[in-house]
Amino acid sequence: MTRGERGGEPVVIVKPQTYMNLSGVALRPLLDEPAFDAARDLLVLVDDAAIPLGTFRLRAEGSPGGHNGLRSIEDALRSRTYARLRIGVGPVPEGLDDLADFVLAPFEPAELDIFATRLPLMVEAVECWVTDGIEEAMQRYNHLGNYSE
Repeated sequence: MTRGERGGEPVVIVKPQTYMNLSGVALRPLLDEPAFDAARDLLVLVDDAAIPLGTFRLRAEGSPGGHNGLRSIEDALRSRTYARLRIGVGPVPEGLDDLADFVLAPFEPAELDIFATRLPLMVEAVECWVTDGIEEAMQRYNHLGNYSE
């Protein structure tokens, strides 16, 4: 965990050091802070194999959608009301038996190129969330999150 400031707003970055399906454990220090409100103060960046590589979507709340890391966060918060930036890493190759083999594999060079071109826009979306909140960030960036080669 590290703390800083961006756009005059305090920012805490938490990188879980657990297995992905225990991501909610990393939130414990934040949950102990009386002023912490997950609906306002939490943005989870998460890979999403259900959306194409190069796309992203901001959401203010929702289901974990089969993502074990989001399920763990939901369990820790006892709520689905927290923002998330779903970052596309799909599509999953046909015939793949274990999704973990796909999402943990290194990107191919062409995939890295796609991700690198889209990363600045995702950074802008996160910065917008920090300074202006999830509703404004969704309005400004969700239509830009679609990608086509």
